[in-house]
Amino acid sequence: MPRRRQTLAKRATNVSIRSDLLAAARDAGINLSATLERALAEELSSVMRERWREENQDAIAAYNAYVDEHGTFSDKLRSF
Repeated sequence: MPRRRQTLAKRATNVSIRSDLLAAARDAGINLSATLERALAEELSSVMRERWREENQDAIAAYNAYVDEHGTFSDKLRSF
């Protein structure tokens, strides 16, 4: 059974955009709302990824130190 995309409520807001960019986007037929949503989703993903890395840097360093000292479980199994 195909999954349906959940429709989330949208909210009107005001943003300030350089007038030359706005005019060019309108001339090009760019959907400003859709473009902003995509850009925000990408930026949020990047921020969340970086935040996760910062929050987990100690665990990552500890794991890397363990692997440097002991290797990985598959070291003896792989043939490359």
